[in-house]
Amino acid sequence: MRRHYPIDKFLSPIQTFIKQQSSGSVVLGTCVIVALVVANSGVSDRYFNFFNHHLGIFFDGRPFLTHSIKDWINDGLMAMFFFVVGLELKLEFISGELSNVKKAILPIGAAIGGMIVPAIIYFAFNPTGEAHRGWGIPMATDIAFALSVLYLLGSRIPLALKVFLTALAIVDDLGAVLVIAFFYTSDISITYLLTGLGFVLVMFIANKMGVRSLLFYALLGIGGVWSAFLLSGVHATIAAVLAAFTIPADTLKRLVRMLTPLVTFVVLPVFALANAGVSFEGIGLGSLFESNIMPGVFAGLLFGKAIGIFGASYLLVKLKIATLYNGMNRRNLLGVSFLGAIGFTMSLFITALAFNDETYITQAKIGIFAASVVGGLSGYLILLHKPSPRLS
Repeated sequence: MRRHYPIDKFLSPIQTFIKQQSSGSVVLGTCVIVALVVANSGVSDRYFNFFNHHLGIFFDGRPFLTHSIKDWINDGLMAMFFFVVGLELKLEFISGELSNVKKAILPIGAAIGGMIVPAIIYFAFNPTGEAHRGWGIPMATDIAFALSVLYLLGSRIPLALKVFLTALAIVDDLGAVLVIAFFYTSDISITYLLTGLGFVLVMFIANKMGVRSLLFYALLGIGGVWSAFLLSGVHATIAAVLAAFTIPADTLKRLVRMLTPLVTFVVLPVFALANAGVSFEGIGLGSLFESNIMPGVFAGLLFGKAIGIFGASYLLVKLKIATLYNGMNRRNLLGVSFLGAIGFTMSLFITALAFNDETYITQAKIGIFAASVVGGLSGYLILLHKPSPRLS
């Protein structure tokens, strides 16, 4: 029997909190609120100056790999988040819902619909100019927040609905990664890119040859793949996903279990603190509509996700290409579709890649916050009610 120590009285509730499904969203939501409060307080200048402070390496007085703290968080720390996304994707393709073609068709189709329709709506608001670069912002769903809403509903929600949303969000994450890779990169250095891909190939071959040392994959993944991609101009988070796919299958679950708490309770909260701060000083209702970014993001996320996810699913079922999971029906499918409008983490991430203009960034963030809140509440209220007959 394990001996109990006085410190256990302190650690036990913390460990229980960490194990709860919704705990990560509580921490993340708290950090969002803290960032917003600080950004609109008397120390807002210190807040923004801190995250804009540059750190890096200098050779002969010349900067090398010099970025702001905010950029290091977005390009470096968030690589760990994308690495876990890559691990989860590989797990899903090997043994999860995405490994069965018939079961995978529905969430894959729903995710594609939930990415295309928001982008189209955003383009309708912003067909030209710099503002059109934000079309990728409303395409993303925040799996942590969306699943947390489902878990708040407890036994009212069938397990199949949680499985469907999880698979949908994972495909959505893959779509977001591809969008970042192909559309949100700077000038590309072919030399560094090929170097990074070379390291990926070495890791892949090592996997096939039976190398199981996590230290080996960590050294090549960080020192080789991530570093080369960072220097290549292709966003470094793509390196994390590629590296994840080279990890041996028998270590995937162990790595996910090991890294998920770190990502949930450190990486994402720090990202939120750095990116969620929006100063409302000097922002009036008129200034929000100086461009169509805010309404484009809001409408794209809220209505685009709901229409895209529900519409694609409905069409696939009607055409008998796919079937709903047991326990799914029109009402809870619509509720989950609205939960897809919670775009927070990925949407903020793409915002930072899409715009340099602080006004545009602020407008996009407000659109994200508004759509996420309205979408989350709408989905919750729809799912709270007694379900309607099964969709046939």
